[in-house]
Amino acid sequence: MLDVVLILSLGLCPPLLSLWVMRRAEARTQARLRAAMSARIDRAALVIGSRFPSDRRYIEGLGYQIGDITCRYNARSGYIRCAVNPLGPCSQCPHYESMQF
Repeated sequence: MLDVVLILSLGLCPPLLSLWVMRRAEARTQARLRAAMSARIDRAALVIGSRFPSDRRYIEGLGYQIGDITCRYNARSGYIRCAVNPLGPCSQCPHYESMQF
């Protein structure tokens, strides 16, 4: 009888140990994922809140645009102004060309 109990307990130890290790790894992964997501949200809030260009405006159908939208070289983007002078400013750009509509 003692032999049966010993064999049964030795047979159940590896699966129980494996289950315990898997649970710990899953909890650690979830904690790291939560920390990474909160750090990403915090960093995005800092970037969005502090770096809006002064010439940013909303255009229906296109979204937020920066730069002079009437310029031929305007990228029609919320991130760069144009292909020639991506960092701006548009008011002093020597390459300004008005688009013909």
